[in-house]
Amino acid sequence: MKFPVSVLLSIYSLFLYSTGTNAQTAQIISDKVANKNNELNEVVIKKQTSLVKYSSNGNIDVNVANTLLSTSSSVNELLGRVPNVIVAEGQISVLGKGEAIIYLNGILINYERFAAIPVSQISRIEVISNPSAKYDAEGKAVINIITKKNIENGVMGTATQQVTVSKFAGTSTNTLLDFNYTKGKFSFITNYGLQLGKGRELLYTTRTRPNPEEFMRSELTTDWKRQFNNYSNFGFGLQYTFSEKNYISLAYSGNIEDLGGVVESRNSITNNSGNSFYATDIDKNDVLLNQFVNLNYNAITDKQGSSLFIGSQYSNYNGTVKDFIDENGLVDDVNTQKYLKNNVGNTINIIATQVDYSKKIKENTRLETGAKYSFATIKSATEFLIADADDMNFEFDEELSSDFKYQERIGAAYFNYGSSIGKKFDFSVGVRGEWTKYNLYTSANGIQKFEKSYGNLFPNLLLNMNFSENWKAHFSYVSRITRPRYQALNPYVIYQDPFTTIEGNPNLLPEKVHAFEVGAMYRKFDFKIGFTYKTDPISGAALRGDTPNSYILRSLNREKEQVYFASVSKSFTAKWWTSTNTVSMNLTKSFDNKYSYALGPVKPQLYLYSNNTFTIPNLFKIQLLAWYLGDRSYGLGSDNSRSTVTLGIERNFLKDAFKLNFTANDIFHDFMVSGDYNVGQTQIYYHRTYTTNYFRFIATYSFGNSKKINYKKSELEQTENNRAR
Repeated sequence: MKFPVSVLLSIYSLFLYSTGTNAQTAQIISDKVANKNNELNEVVIKKQTSLVKYSSNGNIDVNVANTLLSTSSSVNELLGRVPNVIVAEGQISVLGKGEAIIYLNGILINYERFAAIPVSQISRIEVISNPSAKYDAEGKAVINIITKKNIENGVMGTATQQVTVSKFAGTSTNTLLDFNYTKGKFSFITNYGLQLGKGRELLYTTRTRPNPEEFMRSELTTDWKRQFNNYSNFGFGLQYTFSEKNYISLAYSGNIEDLGGVVESRNSITNNSGNSFYATDIDKNDVLLNQFVNLNYNAITDKQGSSLFIGSQYSNYNGTVKDFIDENGLVDDVNTQKYLKNNVGNTINIIATQVDYSKKIKENTRLETGAKYSFATIKSATEFLIADADDMNFEFDEELSSDFKYQERIGAAYFNYGSSIGKKFDFSVGVRGEWTKYNLYTSANGIQKFEKSYGNLFPNLLLNMNFSENWKAHFSYVSRITRPRYQALNPYVIYQDPFTTIEGNPNLLPEKVHAFEVGAMYRKFDFKIGFTYKTDPISGAALRGDTPNSYILRSLNREKEQVYFASVSKSFTAKWWTSTNTVSMNLTKSFDNKYSYALGPVKPQLYLYSNNTFTIPNLFKIQLLAWYLGDRSYGLGSDNSRSTVTLGIERNFLKDAFKLNFTANDIFHDFMVSGDYNVGQTQIYYHRTYTTNYFRFIATYSFGNSKKINYKKSELEQTENNRAR
């Protein structure tokens, strides 16, 4: 896939312009004015806010309100528009680091919960590329979503209606409501969102065994034509503030995913025996209900600003699948037909408790310590019933059916100490210890039982150097772990066609990471170089099954992986134009000696990002976002380039109470995930297309007599919840 030359030139020219004298002068003036607190309110009216703020420790702070990001229909889509964040195939990653975990106001949350956060309540996003020991060791980076909050009494709410039109997928609607009420010491917040309509995902795969003795070529097209019968999220929270120094909050939230539609699979197979063709249609009837209850207490414990947090959470996931499968085959000019029923019941329960204490010893010295404990139980049962087209007499299939049980306990404790050395150096050093014990039972492929316990220590170090106002630098070392998601461990069968299934792997090992980074800020430029070393990296591949033409899509551990990266970023703000630009390069090399991967070249990958806002006073705002992720070769395979260009136009009415927005997303429809690899004597190529090319109309009405929000939404949701997806 080739990225349009015009888009590449526009990104590059915008980046060059941002480094010029005019941009530097504008930024210097902005900094000077910002230091005059008495004039700040007037400046906000006249001057735009920069999208991104870079920190000397390598983190970036991204504004959401009043930017193109705020027009996103979900937090997942929003994160895909954040610089250096890549969202694809159900994974959220930070460039050069790897998969990230999600926090809400400094507290870890799960994927389902973060997907239900109303975008209208989000103020900004922190991308923490070098997390300290206080953050869970699960995840190579941290994305912290910060909601709007303040202390004024009153009522505030928003109602948003989105209509999305896509030639590729069809039409969908998204209705979003949120309401906040504060009076004295009492705060109440609630939200509801409902998505209806259609979505689509298209995957084209070829599998080729070129060896003449066992030649086989499979051309498989899988088309997910989704019908959102009821995709809704809901929640409410209560908070009571005892004083300015402590408060208690109770929150209930949840989401429903009632998915219909059909999955159409077409598989054409050619081998030494002849040709065959299989058409499989799966009528989807999947319902998932997730519910979460949080009880949290926060307190400031002394005059220096030391703090205590105590939180607990109960999470419950209930999923049911009742799919009907119609399968037709044409083998040697003979038609075959059969029907299958796939019934799945899945339940996950997680209880978690956490305590965090931060002691401010003196102005530049702080000690942070804490502990957590979580207990997770997972149960699932998969039943397959098969019938011939002639008699429609469904019989239980033991080979495809299975039971799965999993229990896991994780205890963790950490400390982190931060202080300064003179006026130019400050540091943070810490360690996190985690102990894990689990037992697993499955009846898939015969009775299998696993039981294991292990402990790990995760040290980290951050050193900041402030040489001058225009010259700052940092060095960091971070060690992390990624445990397999629960469903990746479950070897139950997800059926696609007679020769293609998706199955979990109960033998998966945790992935461990050691990451080093050196960064510098010079005259508003942000430079970074880094190295990440992974052992037992978790990946996936299509592996040969028990029959000559069958393949199983399965998670697996490769031997190791090395990632080198470098980036430079620059933002500037003018009276009518704000721009954020990033250029990055990363080189990934993967190693494996177990699954017979074919070795290939290693080539670096280019990343370009530019986000621009143009304001026409008293008329409208135009926002242009473009990014490009180039080709990558990592030794065991290669990924093709992908890109997106998004254009938005926004106009406010009724003293900014009513807002209209039109967005054209992924205009050239170049966001497609594709690549190839060779494993087990099979050459595999894949090309996946998403519903990213669309036009969206958004109308938002804000009401109430308070301009600010008081509810301090803190939630405790452990990493175990992230692994539930």
